Amino acid sequence: MEYTPPFEITKIMLDKVSSIMKNIGKLDNYKDLNKMPVLRKNNRIHSIHSSLAIEANSLSFNQVKDIIDGKTVVGPQNEIKEVKNAYNAYKLMDNINPYSIKDLKSAHRVMMDLIMEKSGEFRKGHEGVFDENGNCIHVCPPPEQLNLLISKLFKWMKENKDTLHPLILSSVFHYEFVFIHPFSDGNGRIARLWQNVILSKFEEIFEYVPIETQIKKYQKEYYDAINFSNKSGNSTVFIEFMLKMIDETILDLLKNTITEANRVSLYVKKLLAVMEIGVELTTTEMMSKLGLKSRVSFRENYLKPALESGLIKMTIPDKPTSKNQMYYKI
Repeated sequence: MEYTPPFEITKIMLDKVSSIMKNIGKLDNYKDLNKMPVLRKNNRIHSIHSSLAIEANSLSFNQVKDIIDGKTVVGPQNEIKEVKNAYNAYKLMDNINPYSIKDLKSAHRVMMDLIMEKSGEFRKGHEGVFDENGNCIHVCPPPEQLNLLISKLFKWMKENKDTLHPLILSSVFHYEFVFIHPFSDGNGRIARLWQNVILSKFEEIFEYVPIETQIKKYQKEYYDAINFSNKSGNSTVFIEFMLKMIDETILDLLKNTITEANRVSLYVKKLLAVMEIGVELTTTEMMSKLGLKSRVSFRENYLKPALESGLIKMTIPDKPTSKNQMYYKI
């Protein structure tokens, strides 16, 4: 049987889609994320930290960052494992086909590796969603229906991906996936990852847009929107909520990237102004040209941002701390 997820296109949705696209255009014009790998990485860490925090992971942002940076962190081992798994799952985004059930199961296998038995496999038992008082607020579809329901959902996405705006389509998927609840655990974090995957195929910038951070900020409203949609039998309210979250995330990102770009460019432009293309200079020579005495200030404000932006290169990139290291403008 044909299946169409029940929802309505509303003026609120259209207004939010228009606002999101307008602000994405501003981000694209600046191309700030392409220039700032540190900001991209921090946004990714925010996504992972927030998505796991929604699932009651207690690790702080700094602890999550340290784990991803390979540092030793004292904390619950299962929560540390969740962070490592999530980071590995998010790294798959470029290679995931958002309309492939096989890729969905593979991502879940990575996300839930050693956290649950039979990760990457649909559940075999019955499941329900309970509130804080232990009351069942959603009876999930029985296990014998899961393959059919997921197949219909993915088929619907494939058929509508060229006619329904990805911002709306990805939000529909997010809700329907959580409603079906195909895995024994990890459904929420996979739903949030998968929405990012769908959006990143539409606009590359979404690979580093931490929508999860905004959801965490409005976690109660997130669950309220899901529950309201469950009761009403359509996902309209949830879609409107998700578009609001995306819109606010893009606005925050726009403010932050413009501020960061202005700060970085001021120092980097000064450094580039005293360098010539292809002419190799030592750290001491560059500092002398800039009239600087503090190596720490030079490294953090001038050299490091210029290297990260790809505007200057090392002569010995394999040995960044070599005493013979020099730099040149490209």
